[in-house]
Order: sequence, then C-alpha cells, then structure tokens
Amino acid sequence: MFIGNKPVGPGYPVFIIAEIGINHNGRMGIAKKLIDDALKAGVDAVKFQKRSLNDLYIKTYLENPEKGEQSLQYTLYSLRRADLSDEQFFELSDYCRKCGILFLCTPWDRNSVDILEQIGVPAFKVSSADLTNLDLLEYLVEKQKPLILSTGMSRIDEIDHTVSFLKNSHMTFAMLHCVSAYPAPNDHINLRFMKWMMKKYQVPIGYSGHERGIAISEAAVAMGACIIERHFTPDRTMDGPDHATSLEFPGLAKLVRDIRNIEQAMGNETRWITRGEVINREVLAKSLVAAAKIPKGSLITRSMITAKSPGNGISPQKIRLLVGSKAKRMIEKDSPFLESDISSEKMIRRNIRTNLRWGFIVRFHDMETIYDSRLSHLEFHLNEQDIKIKPDLSRIPQALVVHLPEYVNDNLVNPASSASEEIKLATDLINKSFKKIHEISSFFEGSSNTPIKTILHPGGYTMDNFVTIFERKKYYKNLRRFLDNLDLKGIELLLENLPPLPWIFGGRWFSNIFLEESEIAELCIETGINLCFDVSHAALTCNYFKKDLSSYIIHLKPFIRHLHISDAAGYDGEGLQIGDGEINFHNVIRILNPVEIGITPEIWQGHRMGGEDFWVALEKIETIFLADQMHIRDQSSELMVG
Repeated sequence: MFIGNKPVGPGYPVFIIAEIGINHNGRMGIAKKLIDDALKAGVDAVKFQKRSLNDLYIKTYLENPEKGEQSLQYTLYSLRRADLSDEQFFELSDYCRKCGILFLCTPWDRNSVDILEQIGVPAFKVSSADLTNLDLLEYLVEKQKPLILSTGMSRIDEIDHTVSFLKNSHMTFAMLHCVSAYPAPNDHINLRFMKWMMKKYQVPIGYSGHERGIAISEAAVAMGACIIERHFTPDRTMDGPDHATSLEFPGLAKLVRDIRNIEQAMGNETRWITRGEVINREVLAKSLVAAAKIPKGSLITRSMITAKSPGNGISPQKIRLLVGSKAKRMIEKDSPFLESDISSEKMIRRNIRTNLRWGFIVRFHDMETIYDSRLSHLEFHLNEQDIKIKPDLSRIPQALVVHLPEYVNDNLVNPASSASEEIKLATDLINKSFKKIHEISSFFEGSSNTPIKTILHPGGYTMDNFVTIFERKKYYKNLRRFLDNLDLKGIELLLENLPPLPWIFGGRWFSNIFLEESEIAELCIETGINLCFDVSHAALTCNYFKKDLSSYIIHLKPFIRHLHISDAAGYDGEGLQIGDGEINFHNVIRILNPVEIGITPEIWQGHRMGGEDFWVALEKIETIFLADQMHIRDQSSELMVG
C-alpha cells in the first residue's frame, strides 16, 4: 500500500508516525514546533486527532460533565482544552506540506471525516476505540482512501470481524498491534501477536506503542512491523492524558535512527562472506600446511599436517582428504598444501557452449595458469607495479581489455576530485597505464586495428557519508574536466558504475557518483564515453536506493560495451558466485542479451586454482542463457503453429 508517495509493507522502509494527537494542548505554536521537531527526527508523518465533541458525546455529559465518572470528566476537560478549529487544521496541513512531511489525522466522527477529506489527507487513521465502530468504518470506506487501524482494547473475534468487513469492501489497509494502557506494562504488550496477525490477515502489520522507552518499539521492527507509531510531546511533565507516555525529541530521534539501523541489519535469508570478512579471513583463519618436510611419494599421515594462518589455502575441513594420500611432490615444512595435492586429476576445464564473448581477469604473473584458447579476451587488472615491469608476452589470439589501477600505495585514484594533488596522481598513473597498454597491445591479435577497451573507476568516494547533491554535481563537473584532458588515442575508455558502499583499504566507504542511472546516462551522452557495466554493483545500488534492477539496466543498456558479472546481496555483498546472492540472472540476461558484449566474470578471488570460480560462473550463466534461448524458440514455434 502507499501512504502519499511512500510505499508501506514488507520489504519497504518502516513508516514512522509521530503521534502529536492532542499533545499541543490547543496551542498552534506548540503544534508547529512539534511538526518541526518531528521533521528533524526523521519521521515519515505527523498525526493529529480531530473530534466534533457535539457529535461524539451524549449531550447530558457535555452540559453536565460532573454526572460522569471522574475519568470522563478529566477526558472532556482535556479534549475541550486541546480542541482546534477547522481552520487551524487546514493551517497545520498546509504547514506540513511546506515542511515536506505527511499530515495524518484520526477522525473520531463523521463530521471530522468530512473536514479531513476537504483537507486532503492521504490516509485515515482509525483509533483503537473505533475498530469496532462499523458506523464510522462504513463512512470511511466511502472515501476509498487507505486506512491504518489500531487494535487496542479489541478481542480477536472483533478484529476478525473488522478485517472481513474491510476486505469485503475491497479496502487497502494496515493493522497496528496496540495495547491501550498508558503506560502499557511490558509483560502485557505481547509482540508475538504481530506474527499471528501477519500470517492470518496478509496485510501490512505495525505497532502503536504506549510503553515507556523505545526498546519495545525497536523490537517490533525486528519482528517485522511495517509501521511504528509513537506519541510525541515537547515535555513529558506537561498537563494532559498522553504526555507522560510520549517521547520527547531526543527519544524520537534515537528511535528513528535505531529503526533505520535495524532495517539495514535485518538483511535476508542469504548467507555470504562479506568483503570485510574475506579480508579478515585471510589474515586470521588457517590453512593446511606441512608440519614436517614430506618427501615425494610419502604416505601423508595426520602428524604431518597442521593448520596455520593465513587462511588463503586449503581449508582445515579438508584434512581427512589429505590423510592417507601420497605426496605428489616434495613439500617443505610450513609450506601450504595445494588443491592439486588432494585432487586425483588436474582441474577439468568446462566446455563453452554458447557464442557469448567470455574473458577472464588475469595479471601478468598468473596469466599462464588461467589462460584458455577458447576465451574471447583477457582482462588485465593493473596495479601500480604492473605498469613498471616489462612482461614476457608472445602472440595471443585473444583481445586485450585493461582495468586501470584504482590506487597508488595508500592513495585512491580519484578522477572526480577537486584536489590538484589527487588529479595529478590520477593523471600521471593513467597516462603511464596508457603507455603500457600501447606497449603490449600489439601482442593481442584480437585487438588489432581496434581501440583497447580500458576500464576506469570514476572516483568520487568519501569515508564518512554521502555528500550533498551540490557536492555531487561538483564531482561530475570535475570528472568531465578530467576526461576532457585525457589523450584517448587507441583507447576505448569505459567508465564503470559503482556500488554504494565499496570496500576500500579494508573499510567501507561511500560512492557518490555513478550510482544514479539518469546521471550516468547524462554523462555518457555528454562525453561520448560508454560503460563497463558491473551487474553486481548495479544490484547493490538498486538494493540500497530501493530501485528496480531491470529498469536500471534498461535505462543504461544503450551505453553498455562490456560486462562485469557476479552475484550480489544486501548493500555491499559484491563479487559473489552466481547463485550465491539475490540477483535474478534470467531477467538480467534476457534484458542484456549480451551476444555482442564482452563478458568478464568478476568473482571475488576467482583467479585461484587456475580460475576455477571463473569457470563455475561461466557455466552457470551459460546454462541460464541457453534455457532462455530455448524458451524463446519454444514460444516462437507455438506462434508459428498457431
């Protein structure tokens, strides 16, 4: 469901309501101050309450409140004091609109519904007291706007009855679990009932809290609440029925902050090793090494094997595969065991079953172990040392693709920088890289008489947070200036789209440019420079900014000249093996139809064991591609028969 322009439900950010209610005590100054503070706290909406007392209460009690119970007398006193005119509600709605925050209100009677309908509220909130009030609910149904209903003070059969009524009326609505006590004791709150409602009613379920503190509201989010509503006051000591159990500004701001952090931490049911964990795994985890010198041909016993760091070799879980085998080579003490010490045969290279243009990532020092004559291209990922050496190359039938260095020592290559020293570093390094490309390109027969595809990360990173839109525009301006000054003779420069939260120097940073598809397309059009499209980066960007990956790809497809392909999960889980993340590769392959585009699997550490993980990725993508091609042929045959 949508409330205004905000989607509400599982998979979307929690919709947070600051319930001002009658905590303004009838004073517009307090009401507007609460709106301002709610906006600063970061909530999605503020909510008031509107009543027509003459329509709501029996005339006898309005004229003679002393005839009622003491609680009724106090309630009528508080409501009269907090009563605002219709004009004041219009004013508050306009104020919210100018501030950029949604205005919501609970109508307690039909007359109030009419006023709020004139104001143009995007949804109606129904109080716990009116969950069973079919007279009011029937009137709200006529307005055909989304409803949010609290369930305090109601039995399950009463909730069932109202839900059935609303579903039969084809209404869009959400339910809030609620305990209508002020404050609600912790042992009465029963958050697990939300799970029951989610399963039974199949509508967005939230939580309206009247407890003290924020921990229980945060727990509700962790249990799947889509909406959180909390009362909000300038001062808990003020006179009025709701102030004592309301949150003040610091509490509300902390609640919003914690909810957003919890949302990020919830993740999904996929498990992957994060980039930060991979780095720590190599340093802290262990691999199998020889506990003593092992002569070739010796029977390997348990006492000959131990586990030591770093963890970049054979996992200790494979120790039983080593025990009892014969040493195929002489192994020095403390030398790591290799996969070849376990395998009875050399790695079997997969077949390439399609005409897709595959290539693998290589370095000068490992090219021979990864090379396969069936590949379309070799993609060299250069570092600052590579451009200083003279590699021993012979004639190679494949095309050359180069990924430019991303850093020099502890300095990032940042073409979008405003700092002259950073621009000089980037310019010098890229020019030296271009020179190296020209030196080696003649060895690659697949690149004869064609510019060399050369991939550049555009930069624009920050350590602590994303920059403002103004700063982002400056980064793009800097990047355009940098690109204009490059000598691209013999070079087909491709800019790579970035992930929102890249891992740099062992920590998580923030990318500020080459995330938003319209900004990427605009720069490509203005500069004539196309893209190396990283599918994993794109998926992470779409996850973070709640975008649709298919639409994102379609927007950028006209500019894609090369593909980096791997799976992704969450906001920064990049470089995963195909199928280990969240990407629907059937959709990706169907949209891209990448027959004429070079494809490079970019699986994290995929170069090990002769590029074993690259081959696994290739096989998986080809299986998906062939299945889609067969589906297309079957559909065409059906149309021809028809």
